[in-house]
Amino acid sequence: MVIAKAWVLKKHFKGFPKASDFELKKVELPSLKDGGKWSATKPSLCLCYRPYSQRDMKEGDVMIGTQVARIVESKNPALTVGAFVVGRSGWRTHFISDGKDLQLLPSCWPESLPRSLALGTVGMPGLTAYFGLLEVCKMKPGDTVLVNAAAGAVGSVVGQLANIGGCKVVGCAGSDDKVAYLKELGFDEAFNYKTVTSLDEALHKASPDGYDCFFDNVGGEFASVAISQMKKYGRIAVCGAISQYNDSVPQKGPYIQIPMIFKELHMEGFIVSRWNNRREEGLKALLKWVMEGKVKYQEQVTEGFENMPMAFIGMLKGENIGKAIVKV
Repeated sequence: MVIAKAWVLKKHFKGFPKASDFELKKVELPSLKDGGKWSATKPSLCLCYRPYSQRDMKEGDVMIGTQVARIVESKNPALTVGAFVVGRSGWRTHFISDGKDLQLLPSCWPESLPRSLALGTVGMPGLTAYFGLLEVCKMKPGDTVLVNAAAGAVGSVVGQLANIGGCKVVGCAGSDDKVAYLKELGFDEAFNYKTVTSLDEALHKASPDGYDCFFDNVGGEFASVAISQMKKYGRIAVCGAISQYNDSVPQKGPYIQIPMIFKELHMEGFIVSRWNNRREEGLKALLKWVMEGKVKYQEQVTEGFENMPMAFIGMLKGENIGKAIVKV
């Protein structure tokens, strides 16, 4: 008999999440049946869980999330004990699966790399950067690429992939430490959007000729200002809307139709699952670049399953650099 711990959504978030919105419960797992397995986990935290929680969850559900898990018991010949998998079983210490919702880590995964990268740079965030740049922004050599929330799990990869692709890269982040990190990653220009006198002037100074591509993780006022500085026929990939996730009242304007029309911009929202059929392609490329040192990474690791809610809240406040991970 295994007793698992799980964090559930006690109350739907109203504005910014609070510790009291979560509840820690114990769950007795049944014995394995043929084809099943149970596993220890290393959960991942992601900003995208904030809007998805409202859309896809009801109060009392286990918080949604992804983990790298080690198989500790198995009756499925395709999943051997000791193997590591990526699963989407929420904020749990253990879970049972028939294996259909699990993805084995690549067989070529080197021992020198933390397996938690399968939740970040060589996982969903990295794939989001990869396909967002290639398929939505249609990045090409010589482009100038703008990315906000650039020190986060997605944005930090976006900037590095744009560099690999022969682009000039401008990144924006919310602290001087994050700006210094972007410089370490090879961003051509980077600034703290919270301390500049004028966002419009800062963007113009970073690239007086404007921007060919804009990878938007933030939305809101930042997006409105950035769109006015796009070049003719510019491409905008809308990946996230961090500035709006915790709003109780929807933001209004300014409106983007006039610059969209006169600059003939292409603006497209996307979810990375659109390219699930090309997942192996993306992971292979990302892992290769990490091993070659062309893509660097940083993780914000919180120890202890009991600290999941506070790590989640801290991430929403922008306290992390790179991917936020909770080690169980």
